[in-house]
Amino acid sequence: MSGQANSVPGSLNAPAPQGGAERSSVAALRERPRAQVLIIGGGVNGVGTYRDLALQGIDVAVVEAADYANGASGASSHMIHGGIRYLENGEFRLVHESVVERNRLLKLAPHYVRPLHTSVPMRKVFSGLLNAPMKFLFHKQGKPAERGAIVINLGLTMYDIFSGAGRVAPKHSFTWGRKKVAQEMPQLRPDTKYLGTYYDASVHNPERLIMDLVTEGDATGHGRSANYVRAVGHSAEGVVLRDEISGEEFSFAADVVINATGNWVDPTNEALGKATRLMGGTKGSHIVLDHPELLEATRGREIFFEHEDGRIVLIYPMLGRVLVGTTDLDSEPGAEPVATDEEVEYFFDLIHHVFPQIKVTTDEIVYTFCGVRPLPRHDGSTPGAVSRDYHIDRAVNHGRPMLSLVGGKWTTFRALSETLADEALKELGATRKLSTENLPIGGGKDYPEGEAAQQRYLESLTDTGLGLGHATVLLERYGTRAADVAAFLAAGEDVPLSTTDELSTRELEWFATQEQLGHTVDVFIRRTNLAFRGLVTREMINEVSQVLSKHLGWDESRTAAESQFAQDVLVERHRMASLGAKL
Repeated sequence: MSGQANSVPGSLNAPAPQGGAERSSVAALRERPRAQVLIIGGGVNGVGTYRDLALQGIDVAVVEAADYANGASGASSHMIHGGIRYLENGEFRLVHESVVERNRLLKLAPHYVRPLHTSVPMRKVFSGLLNAPMKFLFHKQGKPAERGAIVINLGLTMYDIFSGAGRVAPKHSFTWGRKKVAQEMPQLRPDTKYLGTYYDASVHNPERLIMDLVTEGDATGHGRSANYVRAVGHSAEGVVLRDEISGEEFSFAADVVINATGNWVDPTNEALGKATRLMGGTKGSHIVLDHPELLEATRGREIFFEHEDGRIVLIYPMLGRVLVGTTDLDSEPGAEPVATDEEVEYFFDLIHHVFPQIKVTTDEIVYTFCGVRPLPRHDGSTPGAVSRDYHIDRAVNHGRPMLSLVGGKWTTFRALSETLADEALKELGATRKLSTENLPIGGGKDYPEGEAAQQRYLESLTDTGLGLGHATVLLERYGTRAADVAAFLAAGEDVPLSTTDELSTRELEWFATQEQLGHTVDVFIRRTNLAFRGLVTREMINEVSQVLSKHLGWDESRTAAESQFAQDVLVERHRMASLGAKL
């Protein structure tokens, strides 16, 4: 849930707003400063609702203060999961909806959402037998303790039941005994006696899935979207918006305003003249490691378990790296989250807890990221016990209905978006024309299933002049939308960058002209996963800035400022030691 009350990526010195040619996305808002619905917030729930309403034929606009997915939506644990641990909280509705939506996203977005083989290591049999019923029946948090085999097996059995309808993965399995566990996963700590295994799903490129949603909303002809546009106040005409690139402000009217800014719901409502105290988010940090030994130790599985302090943690392979997370710490609404040294040490401790023979140092960290879960205010409650379900707060602000979204998780964004869209339709006196339940998302449409089908698709892309390696990168990045990008690349002179074989001059032009690119840093964090994998260099940043300057109208000073800002964000906010060492 990207926010309206935070700065552009990071709280560093972003290039100052400057005049010049107005961006087409902002021009579309200024030229017709009214819509039936205005959505503030360009995270997955905001743009999911934007797509849904646009598909209903509603005149809808969405604005985002930074880049799409700049907030929690781009800083999640990259999981599409049913939420097995929510069973213990008695949140059966949420688990059921999550499992159904997980199964659905595996079918609708196969280009980004993939099955995730998950294992839960255990050392004890009866541990947690008292905590679980106390938490379930009386909502009381017992003394932190690792859940034992009986509790975990019961939970996985219940999970199988919820997964029954529309099942897309095998039922869970259980490995009993140290010897069998060691044969299955030899680098787990030697006192691991049991291993529960089941399937969930991961989303390896959440930022690009969000861009698919934006693109589909735009393509209906009923939607207008603009990033780097902040809601800063209200006027007699409506909401006051500010273009963060140019610094220009203008008013925008709407019959219904939706606040989907996540952790920034309360600050945004205050800016709009309707103070609220709805949010009480928790910070979740992650690190990404380039560690071949740890990668091999996972055996291609997510390791999901409850640490001794009661926190849920995970270790799993992604894009040739190992993702480790997450923390769950209270955070003030609107706060700019940063991963701390203490959190990094905590992650090292938990890796050692699971794989005691594997050593990890800060040198292996190639990326960190941190977001704030948009949870409801929970004064006095333990962060991990706060419901992950969502609700919609309705208020009347300056004579217009205002719907504020509280809560929500990545897995359920489609269903949540449908619910939020239905509330907006009700306010407008309109009815739903179609459901998104079976509608493929972006490049998930006609996605080739299986290795042979993918090879045939790649060969079709090479007909445009692409090499096989370049075609593979595009299929991974765009799904079947790769065909549109390949045609764009072939329509002009396209030159590979000298600093990476994963980008070319024409694709950077595509980002600038087709995907509302605002800053150089957006290329590395949200249009590609180069930063996630620790592949960005200073030379690459400078080369990308130079190419973009031709399409975004940057002068020499602005181009230099963009390069410096990208370096600052990646080194300081994302702790990319590999980049810092190259500066």
